Formats: sequence, structure tokens, C-alpha cells
Amino acid sequence: MIGYLDLILRLVIWFLLTADFSVANIVIGVAIAFLLPCSYLKSAPLKDWLQTLGEIMMAIPQAFIEAIEIMIRPHNEEDIVSERVKPRRTPGLVFLDIFLITFTPKTIVTKYQEQGWYLVHRVTRRSKKRRVGDTSVQK
Repeated sequence: MIGYLDLILRLVIWFLLTADFSVANIVIGVAIAFLLPCSYLKSAPLKDWLQTLGEIMMAIPQAFIEAIEIMIRPHNEEDIVSERVKPRRTPGLVFLDIFLITFTPKTIVTKYQEQGWYLVHRVTRRSKKRRVGDTSVQK
């Protein structure tokens, strides 16, 4: 059975995509939320959901700060790093983790690996050790 938090997440995504709160659209959204496959047996604990939603709320001011930093000081360095997925993550929480990482302007998830890793592309300020003309991408 689908967990109620997973159902709410699916409905929120549906309403964000459609931007329509008519009765017919609500019925269609609920039907789609129940018809989407569930690839896991149990829902994530409420504590994990609340922690992830709290992290998203904290990311909102961070996103504004990073956007201002990028406008004021150029960020010319790029690198791709691997970040470990937190243990026991349901697909809904993995989606929220990817959303959280991608929400801030300096980072984006380029790939989710089933072995439990995210590949994250980051932009950073140029380190003082590098030469001014060096535009190589750090990996």
C-alpha cells in the first residue's frame, strides 16, 4: 500500500505540473497517484520526511545567497563529486534529496546511481593556486 506521505508528494507534483485545482483534475491526480507503481514495501518514517522537508526550507535562503554570490563574484571552477545517498531512502525521499541538491544554483545532480550515489556537478570560485588563464575543468 502506498504511504500517505508518498501520496501527498505525488499529488503536490501533479498540482505543480498542472496548476489546476478543479474537481476533475483532483480526481485525475489521485487516480494517477494510486496507479503509479510502488517499488518498495514500506513507507519512510515520518522523521525522515520531516527532516528532508526541514532541509528544503533551509535551502530556500541558501539558494538566494548563492544566487547573489554568483552575480557578485564569478564562479569559474567546476567539478563533479559523488555524494552518498542516505540509508533506507524510499523513491519519494530520493526525489526530494535530488530536488534539494538541484534547488541551489551552485549544484545539480547529473546522475543517480542505484548503488547509492548521486553524481553532483558543482560550480565554485577559482582557487588562488590556479593561474588566471587556466580554464580546465576539475574532476
